[in-house]
Amino acid sequence: MTEAVLDIDDVAVSLGDVRVLDGVSAAVDRGTFVGLVGPNGAGKTTLLRTLNAALRPDEGTVRVTGQNVAELSAKEVGRLVATVPQDTSLSFDFSVRQTVEMGRTPYLSRFGGMRPEDHELVDRAMKQTAVDEFADRAITAISGGERQRVLLARALAQDTPLVLLDEPTASLDINHQVRTLELVRELVDDGKTVVAAIHDLNLAAHYCDELLLLGEGRILASGPPESVLTESTLERAFGANAVVSRHPVTGSVYVTALPDQRTHGEADGRVHVVGGGGSAARHLYLLSAAGYDVSVGALNEGDSDTETARQLGLDTVTVNPFAPVDAAARKTVTEYVERADVTLVVDIEIGEGNLANLEAARAADELVLVETRPFAERNYAGESAARTYETLRSRATVVTPDEVLGAVTAAIERARTPTPAQHDY
Repeated sequence: MTEAVLDIDDVAVSLGDVRVLDGVSAAVDRGTFVGLVGPNGAGKTTLLRTLNAALRPDEGTVRVTGQNVAELSAKEVGRLVATVPQDTSLSFDFSVRQTVEMGRTPYLSRFGGMRPEDHELVDRAMKQTAVDEFADRAITAISGGERQRVLLARALAQDTPLVLLDEPTASLDINHQVRTLELVRELVDDGKTVVAAIHDLNLAAHYCDELLLLGEGRILASGPPESVLTESTLERAFGANAVVSRHPVTGSVYVTALPDQRTHGEADGRVHVVGGGGSAARHLYLLSAAGYDVSVGALNEGDSDTETARQLGLDTVTVNPFAPVDAAARKTVTEYVERADVTLVVDIEIGEGNLANLEAARAADELVLVETRPFAERNYAGESAARTYETLRSRATVVTPDEVLGAVTAAIERARTPTPAQHDY
């Protein structure tokens, strides 16, 4: 049986006259990365402060390795729980090494100094977090991302069974966000137990083993990311109209918030999609869920994008399996492109068989192109295809897969906004 490091039993916390947490219960097993997610004001930080005994619950108990933290001294809690705060700004001018050494404070006597085993733990923590290379620099002279790693090293040096992180990526750029969570993931894989409040649902879904979704001071859902991040729970917790799918690269659960004015089945713009080989499936789902009137093609029968389009009830131009896009199909695709407010061309490979789709896209008034790699790497139709693509690209909005919905929305707004030449005088 897996050992529970953390046991939260029916915890309630009030701040003033406000009940911030009410009846919160959860258990976290050893070697698990649990993400606390939820809207602002849901109680994530309050729960973390209760777990490290900074707040005493009005009701219920928090136990770490079976010990009620509310009944322990600060030094005893410090041997069980290490906390990495959200705010990494530090005003003191200690060196990086001295800052990490502070993690050993709960183990030192009042007049005793660092022992050999303390130095060993500090060295190991600094090496794990790759801060040993600037050990002698002042903590105030390093970047925010580096300070985050130093504070994580301090928590590791504390050598506790439980580590808490409060929004560890909130003030970091995307590069440092990923580096920080990759490091935490490695520590968990080595047996550390971590609970972190994370505001980015997609980062939480990718890195965490389990999620606790807080809302209105209660746990609305708990479990693996795919069971917690559902459209119904997100609507309840955040009041958001969102689509939950799988990220095409990582395979993780992926949440996309839809524009507020769109609802399922309420068409407000036409989009034609040029795809194939499964490259368009996620975009078809998102655009359809956003309320757009979507068509797609030409696609081969049996293509996974064809199956997705049919499941969604979309207008689909098809040709026989493995057959090229013939003149009749190209004519139909061109008609769909001309009727559409915007045409989306995903980053498909182009050969002689589907070059006609690219040529038909030239009839579009508004174009959005998805690029994850240069066209030269996916062009199997020669110079003609290259020229056609460059013609399209020169007047298109070029985006990454995650930017498609916003780019399409903006393109439709442009298409629906009359220019001065369109007015009658």
